[in-house]
Amino acid sequence: MSYITRRALSTLIPPKVASPSGLGAAADAARMQRVVSFYEKLPRGAAPEVKAKGLLGRYQAKYFGKNPSATPLIHAIAALLIIGYAQNYYFHLRHHKNNAH
Repeated sequence: MSYITRRALSTLIPPKVASPSGLGAAADAARMQRVVSFYEKLPRGAAPEVKAKGLLGRYQAKYFGKNPSATPLIHAIAALLIIGYAQNYYFHLRHHKNNAH
């Protein structure tokens, strides 16, 4: 087996945290106690659900969260229509406001 293959396989296999030979030795017992105390402090169970903050975060939580819907598509179409009309009014329709023929 080449060095590169051994190196690649060694990254896939986790190191031995607890081995039967290391449990009885005094030097390894202190190390094992640190490892055990580290894992005891880790939180258990599912992570708490994060509350959405800000206007965009609440919008995403409402329409893209657990129950996604097509409402953002309708909002985008309405926004484009409003912006398009505002541009038409500004660039064209405002000139014809008082010129009724």
